[in-house]
Amino acid sequence: MFKKGRIYIVIGIFTMGLVLLLEYNKPKKVNWFPSYVAHHKIPYGTYVLNDLLEQFYPNRVQQIGRPPFEFLSSRDSLKGTYFFINQSVYFDEAELYSLLDWVQKGNTLFVASQGFDEVLLDTLQLEEQYLFSSDGISPTFHHRLVNPNLDTESVTFDKNFNARTFKKIDTLNTIIVGEVLNAVDSTETQSKGINVIQQSFGEGNIILSTFPEAFTNYFMLKDNYRNYTAGLLSYLPSQGSILMDNHYKEGKTYYTSPMYLFLNTKEFKWAYYLVLIGALFYIIFEGKRKQRAIPVVTPLKNQTLAFTRTIADMYFENGEQKQITSHKIAYFLDYIRSRLHLPTQQQDDTFLKNLALRSNNELDDVQALFKLINSLKDKPQISDTELEELNKKIEAFKAKADGK
Repeated sequence: MFKKGRIYIVIGIFTMGLVLLLEYNKPKKVNWFPSYVAHHKIPYGTYVLNDLLEQFYPNRVQQIGRPPFEFLSSRDSLKGTYFFINQSVYFDEAELYSLLDWVQKGNTLFVASQGFDEVLLDTLQLEEQYLFSSDGISPTFHHRLVNPNLDTESVTFDKNFNARTFKKIDTLNTIIVGEVLNAVDSTETQSKGINVIQQSFGEGNIILSTFPEAFTNYFMLKDNYRNYTAGLLSYLPSQGSILMDNHYKEGKTYYTSPMYLFLNTKEFKWAYYLVLIGALFYIIFEGKRKQRAIPVVTPLKNQTLAFTRTIADMYFENGEQKQITSHKIAYFLDYIRSRLHLPTQQQDDTFLKNLALRSNNELDDVQALFKLINSLKDKPQISDTELEELNKKIEAFKAKADGK
């Protein structure tokens, strides 16, 4: 029996080790979450963009983790470009006006987002619409820059089911930078829309792009797509700071949990899981082997019986059999009232018959007991023999009444 148990334990340990090995060597799933965070290396992070900007524009790039309204309020004289990249960027009214005031002084606002707030669109006299692909199963869109001086080719992107474009623009103040085209359908027709524009605002410029994916790691590392992103970045001013926003982001720009290091690193994560599994096994098996000692509590002694015996011995030694008999008779009558529920004021024939029926005693025995009780009540002196006879008859009566 012990041998069979050891075999099962070995098989269980081997199976668990095999499962852990397979899980450890399993390819890590690609995280397609659109974080747009500067230090994220996932497909939709912007690590590559920020790294290249640091290389090509040294000492110009600043990472801003505060809201724009708060940052610009203390740096009103700062010159440069404020760069926003996220899946959606929506400014509140006060924040937008502070940004527009800053742009009017000769600065640039660059926003790459799939959607813009209505106040910004109304201010720039813009309207948006959606462009849908003709192939609903595997939608494909072609993006290109319209400036002939930029040596860029059209790029294909197949991760979106629709493309947001600008339906209406202010043609007098707006420069079309980029267009998006859907795939050719069975009728050989193709639709296109404007998705990147530049518009002058005061002494500065505002650049809007509805294609933020162009600045992600996935896009910039795929084939020669980085040329498209480089073409967009060529519209940035050659002077001034480049303020990279880290406030409007879908993902976390920093991690407050100390467990992030363990859970984000493959080796640490599995070491952490093994520690938890080992602790669980220790609790299960060690808990079966050992139990907490239960202290022995000595119960309190019942001193009632000892007290009663002491009092009885005192009466008996003093020769007070009369008092003992009186107490004995009184306790017996109380027993009849409390246990057999019969009144004891009138001890006539009816009472004796009912008492015999309820106590399972013979009527003759009951009559003899009460005859003895009545005779002892009238005696001034009672002998030890009479007291013993009374006690025996009362105990015999109780034994039958209690069913013993």
